[in-house]
Amino acid sequence: MSSNNIEEATLALIDSLKRTTNAYGLAGTGSEHKIVTEMFLYKYFNDKFGYEAKRQENCPYSQRLEKAEKWDKEYDTFSPEEVEDLFYYLPASVPRMKPEQTLSHLYNSSQQGGFARLLDDTLEGIAALNSKTFSVRTSGNSSVNIFSKLTEYVTDTQRRDDFAKALVSNLASFNFEAVFSEKYDFFSRIFEYLLKDFNNAGGGKYAEYYTPRAIAQVMASLLVGDNADLRGITCYDPAAGTGTLLMALAHKIGEERCSIFSQDISEKSSEMLRLNLILNNLSVSLPNVVQGNTLTEPSHKEGNGTLRRFDFVVSNPPFKLDFPEYRDTLASSGRFWAGVPNAVKKTDPTKPKMAIYTCFIQHVLNSLKPTGKAAVVVPTGFLTAKSGVERRILERVVEERWVYGVVSMPSNVFATTGTNVSVVFFDKSASSERVVLIDASKLGEEYKEGNLKKHRLLEGEIRQIVDTFLGKQVVDDFSVSVSYDEIRQKGYSLSAGQYFDIRIDHVDITEREFNRRMDCYRQSLREQFEESHRLEREIMGQLDSFRMT
Repeated sequence: MSSNNIEEATLALIDSLKRTTNAYGLAGTGSEHKIVTEMFLYKYFNDKFGYEAKRQENCPYSQRLEKAEKWDKEYDTFSPEEVEDLFYYLPASVPRMKPEQTLSHLYNSSQQGGFARLLDDTLEGIAALNSKTFSVRTSGNSSVNIFSKLTEYVTDTQRRDDFAKALVSNLASFNFEAVFSEKYDFFSRIFEYLLKDFNNAGGGKYAEYYTPRAIAQVMASLLVGDNADLRGITCYDPAAGTGTLLMALAHKIGEERCSIFSQDISEKSSEMLRLNLILNNLSVSLPNVVQGNTLTEPSHKEGNGTLRRFDFVVSNPPFKLDFPEYRDTLASSGRFWAGVPNAVKKTDPTKPKMAIYTCFIQHVLNSLKPTGKAAVVVPTGFLTAKSGVERRILERVVEERWVYGVVSMPSNVFATTGTNVSVVFFDKSASSERVVLIDASKLGEEYKEGNLKKHRLLEGEIRQIVDTFLGKQVVDDFSVSVSYDEIRQKGYSLSAGQYFDIRIDHVDITEREFNRRMDCYRQSLREQFEESHRLEREIMGQLDSFRMT
């Protein structure tokens, strides 16, 4: 089966799992994303284990499984000692499965009574077997396992066996093995589709915003540039969401050349980030994934308690979020040198007012190595801030020469917000002499997502932005390269449009043509004046007719 056919089959698999949750009354519930993603991941684990178990060099069991007509049927004949021995030969990043936990074994047992319990026990058994490799932790240092009991979400106990059978039967249609070598390019598209219906702010206070892949590619390309000789690089996102920015960055650097660190307050986002890392062969970084509040409890620290610093930091933080309950704690922490937003007297979950992104910008800058670089998504209004925390941040990043570029994106590029956004690029080494400002707001093609009109960058436009930025090119009405002194003179504005030349086009005409045009203007004005006087007389006459007799 070709990669295109497998992609179609994978999308069909996701759809079938969603149809099953819908048929059992779970569509739109908080449990739906867990069921769909965990069953998808179980299928991935099964195929990944089989793929790797058959191809290990110097492993006495790989050839045995490779030669078998069906590897999973042959695996059923392994003794417990042979299973443990096989595990020894597998890389740490490969999921472990016992014979009775394979999809084939489970599918063949689906007609037995108590199948719902068997499915749940199988998933929990795999989670326990792989807990050291695939668990993530909370800021309180609790472990969050990879799988959980899924059939308990069906409240009607009499329907749970049928629900379990329906879930398992969805998984048997194809095999992932042919695309495991493709890594990011294949699974990033699948991940976008898997996330699509779960990317909304309806689940609570913390909206989970998915960064479009095109913007993630631009950010990664401009941070890394043409530096292909990177090794041992640390990458961090303090508001990681589902990990799109980190995946694009790791892909640009090389997955084997970097380690991923993240934190996010959302349990759902952390689970999806874990899936993203696994799909992209970055499970070695799973111990660095933390679920918790980055601002109040930053988890990535040095032994002496100071913030750990990273080579690259990327972030698309929430823009506004009311946090009066811990605002004073942040203000007194000493970490937020530009200050924190003023607390609101009354919170409104639908209309938050506190600009929490300003705290994340400061945290990002605090988390950079002296030679580190960062890219942060901000509301475009930040670029021309005149007062408050935003203004103090602008002044410092210009005075310290930390900012080295800005790209303003087209409107409506995000799935869940219509706010115009820009990406600000920072370099803690302050090595740049000039700042590149790009106005890409007129780029992108329009498309409809439901009833909403959106924009997305095309491949050629992504290249245009990257080439212009890295080459520090000046393009009329698109990009400028300005000095830090020029930025000061413009009141610390980082908006490209304020630096564009204003051009007045002059057209040479003859004296005769000039006089002819002036005569036409006079005639047009005379006619308009006459019409105005006529209307004036008519209105006055109408008013006179209303006099009382």
